[in-house]
Amino acid sequence: MTHIDAGAELDPVHPIPVPATAATGLSAAEVAERIANGQVNDVPVRSSRSMADIVRANVFTRFNAIIGVLWLIMLFVAPFQDSLFGYVIIANTGIGIIQEWRAKKTLDSLAVIGEAKPTVRRDGVALEVSTSDIVLDDLIEIGPGDKAVVDGVCVEADGLEIDESLLTGEADPVVKQPGDEVMSGSFVVAGGGAFRATKVGREAYAAQLAEEASRFTLVHSELRSGISTILKYVTWMMIPAATGLVITQLVVKSNDLKDSIARTVGGIVPMVPEGLVLLTSVAFAIGVIRLGRKQCLVQELPAIEGLARVDTVCLDKTGTLTEGGMDVTELRPLNGSDESYVRKVLGALGESDPRPNASLKAIIDAYPDAEDWRCTESLPFSSARKYSGATLSEGNGESSTWLLGAPDVLLSADDPALAETERLNEQGMRVLLLTRAVRELDEPEVAQGSRATALVVLEQRLRPDAADTLRYFAEQNVRAKVISGDNAVSVGAVAGKLGLTGATVDARALPTDKEGMAKALDEGTVFGRVTPQQKRDMVGALQSHGHTVAMTGDGVNDVLALKDADIGVSMGSGSEATRAVAQIVLLNNSFATLPSVVAEGRRVIGNITRVATLFLVKTVYSVLLAVLVVCWQVEYPFLPRHLTLLSTLTIGVPAFFLALAPNKERAKPHFVRRVMRYAIPGGLLAGVATFVTYLIARHHYTGKGALDAETSVATLTLFLISMWVLAIIARPYTWWRAALVASMGAGFLLVLVVPWLQDFFALKLVGVTMPWIAVGISVVAAAVLELTWKWIDRRVTA
Repeated sequence: MTHIDAGAELDPVHPIPVPATAATGLSAAEVAERIANGQVNDVPVRSSRSMADIVRANVFTRFNAIIGVLWLIMLFVAPFQDSLFGYVIIANTGIGIIQEWRAKKTLDSLAVIGEAKPTVRRDGVALEVSTSDIVLDDLIEIGPGDKAVVDGVCVEADGLEIDESLLTGEADPVVKQPGDEVMSGSFVVAGGGAFRATKVGREAYAAQLAEEASRFTLVHSELRSGISTILKYVTWMMIPAATGLVITQLVVKSNDLKDSIARTVGGIVPMVPEGLVLLTSVAFAIGVIRLGRKQCLVQELPAIEGLARVDTVCLDKTGTLTEGGMDVTELRPLNGSDESYVRKVLGALGESDPRPNASLKAIIDAYPDAEDWRCTESLPFSSARKYSGATLSEGNGESSTWLLGAPDVLLSADDPALAETERLNEQGMRVLLLTRAVRELDEPEVAQGSRATALVVLEQRLRPDAADTLRYFAEQNVRAKVISGDNAVSVGAVAGKLGLTGATVDARALPTDKEGMAKALDEGTVFGRVTPQQKRDMVGALQSHGHTVAMTGDGVNDVLALKDADIGVSMGSGSEATRAVAQIVLLNNSFATLPSVVAEGRRVIGNITRVATLFLVKTVYSVLLAVLVVCWQVEYPFLPRHLTLLSTLTIGVPAFFLALAPNKERAKPHFVRRVMRYAIPGGLLAGVATFVTYLIARHHYTGKGALDAETSVATLTLFLISMWVLAIIARPYTWWRAALVASMGAGFLLVLVVPWLQDFFALKLVGVTMPWIAVGISVVAAAVLELTWKWIDRRVTA
């Protein structure tokens, strides 16, 4: 609390009272001098990832190195068509770079839109500047919800309370007085003031952490780490299989050297699931671009995946279910109070807070300030205490102290005014109580003994899209929990208007232990009178029961819960602190954008799971074929051109379309286990069936050109089984999925019937008997695969 001089000047930019003796901040010349000396807050903009970083990440990969070496070998020892796989890798890498660059541009442009603009005082004038434009010794004004973007020393304080829990772990807000340290990364929970920047840029306390956390990153998530795990295992499988293949083809078999090298490379290349990482990156990058078009800033890419896994979404009422603004609909004087006098009190209270919240703004709009009333001392609103206050000098020279806040906090439980408040809350109204205090404003128990003077009834504006969004979550089996600091009955009434059913609970009666709270949260739907610390505890309690929790909010009281939730979602108009800790910022302030984020995440995860199975079936059968070739000491059945053709038609092209298709299935955990559960039996069946066909063909064909004929029927078998794998994975069919599968089959048929394509790919079916045996083996293998995968499905869902 700070006394405000009656002769305070008004800031020419913002109508905020500034003490006449307050510092005026740096002059324009001093700012220019500091910029010239490099004393600026040059922390990189969120999502900054240079083009060089993007190229490096996409080009210099382990598998690109393996493929690159093999490609260079093939360029010298084999025809052009056996080197096609190298050009495919170049195209894939190019696509990855372009898509990530597009995603970077989208993120950078959105980050600029969503960037907070701190208010600095220069030459006595308050100006909004970019965070990167702050210089050393700048005087920065802060109020509720503002984040300290640099380190500094407090110069002015008006009831200033700062939460440093994100830095120190200390839950209680710290009251700041002039001369106290202000740390970057902390945020204001009540009051206001100004501090002078003492450390800027990378020297600031939280700058290094912020810089690291703010970079545009490829996904560090279950999906990404799962793929890394798979690639690690693939690498270990490749080493012995490839070594054995090299020895068999170059030493054991006395073939032509160039042909042996070509067949060796043909065995190694398909072991590498080279397109899997690319498609994952592309799917996430395109997700960022799609969401960017809907004014949704994804500050951390795993958020797309995380929200798709969410099964519980915690919603703050104000700013999420309701719009930020309110309207005063009624004033009810209590205990014989004079209404005209109460209006003057409310007008003066409104003017006493330089940074009013939504409730106080509605009061300011309804009750203009009386010119002869002045605020001499103020107590800013705090989410923890649920009220604000001021000592007023009335026009007749008398002084009085008033409190404005939650009736059920300011009044005793048996006060008759509470019954009237309850009836209004049941109608979904928000009710504030004006009381006249009998104690001094700086006393800890200032509310004790205060006299109820009037009820201020506020109507909250429901978001027109909130009901549809809640309905979407219900349809997707995502539980919605409304967690608000407002009266529980009022919040319950608002939720009821939006079609949200379930028990309404006053959070003051919740158990304090985690297990008890988790059970209460499972049973209830709407929770009122929740403190900021309780919001955080509730998120932790839900997580302790295995729930994946998303938290939405826009106020400073939501920051701790947003930080702890699996996914934090902030409104673009929310406080700077909430935007800083949230992974997703809805720049258009539309709660209705959330379903798009959920759908995007589900599309990415569901589709990558599908295409990962395609890629890994190929890896499994490639390793198995190499092992079988080594054991039987025969020529490897394929040249690189054959597997390039098969990979393109059964994996590469269809995977690209399947990875970007709509997918509404909720994401499931254990990505690696689920993919390998299907890929291993699929790959084993494909490898065994192909090798059996190859061995039969070796006995069937003799003489010159026998190896080419054997290769052709083995290729036919492998293609038909791979096509069946694709046909299963493409389900459920839509017109375009059916067309995709059919066109891939038509592409292979074209190669078999067009003479120059037969020569180009060295594919020519000889005779009638062996091709039909290959078809028969493929049909049997496909039937076994169908039955095996159905059996796995039953076991998984049982």
